[in-house]
Amino acid sequence: MAGGVVLSIGNLSTQYAWAFVGLSVVEVISSSMTVVIGTTLNYFLDDKINKAEILFPGVGCFLIAVCIGSAVHSSNTADNKAKLNDYKDAAQYGATNLSSLKETSGVDSKDVENGNGFTNKAKAGTAVFLIEIENRRSIKVFGKSTFIGLSITFFAGVCFSLFSPAFNLATNDQWHTLKKGVPHLSVYTAFFYFSVSCFVVAIILNITFLYYPVLNLPKSSLKAYLRDWDGRGWALLAGILCGFGNGLQFMGGQAAGYAAADAVQALPLVSTFWGIFLFGEYRKSSRRTYTLLVGMLLMFIVAVAVLIASAGHRK
Repeated sequence: MAGGVVLSIGNLSTQYAWAFVGLSVVEVISSSMTVVIGTTLNYFLDDKINKAEILFPGVGCFLIAVCIGSAVHSSNTADNKAKLNDYKDAAQYGATNLSSLKETSGVDSKDVENGNGFTNKAKAGTAVFLIEIENRRSIKVFGKSTFIGLSITFFAGVCFSLFSPAFNLATNDQWHTLKKGVPHLSVYTAFFYFSVSCFVVAIILNITFLYYPVLNLPKSSLKAYLRDWDGRGWALLAGILCGFGNGLQFMGGQAAGYAAADAVQALPLVSTFWGIFLFGEYRKSSRRTYTLLVGMLLMFIVAVAVLIASAGHRK
């Protein structure tokens, strides 16, 4: 149940962090922290069944990916600031309305992110595109410190790093909390309590933040929440996928060691695809940002491969 609590808090934190840092970097940093902290804990909890000479170099690669990911965010923030400054300069020289600046930035005919058909939308990566996103989102990030987004991301990473070791303790009782002769919880029983606690905490946190929002978000109510089903289908699908993913991770951890099962943290390789190709992250960025982004992903791929190679077998 404690594992479900920290997973729920971590999930909510990442949703706030996405607005500040972007999908690609948030997932890489939080997943890498999950491995650096969580995998190390699981290695010792699992009585060192994973190959340490392979596992810990992989953990080191994840740590490097975290550092590069922070540099990617910093570089991309500088790129966006430069684009917005150019936009202001253009406005001062006569291009004072949004439509005239769209002509210089170019437009796409299809709104990929909202899926609402054809519209005049600025091309991804332009200053107008950044302004449109800022106007549409509820969390306003222009003028906010880079530190805020990265702080939320690192907090989410710490939360994610604890749920797998907690589940490991629940199923294998390394702290010997059960009386002699009492059987350990099966993966499926533990997963039930894990899921219930995650669900309950999510309800409590979401209702609380409806009435007492953070980061200058507008107040809402439970009644308004229940009336608004826009995008709710995607949220339900995300929950189902998350549930299946967690269940399979725990089953794999019980068989091959929870440290190796953290290879599931390869998920940023998929989320980076969504972020770049569908949501326009890092379009028209500087060469430095692209170099750091490629370096981050390559280091992440190496780290995941090394983690998989460290798998052992539970006796």
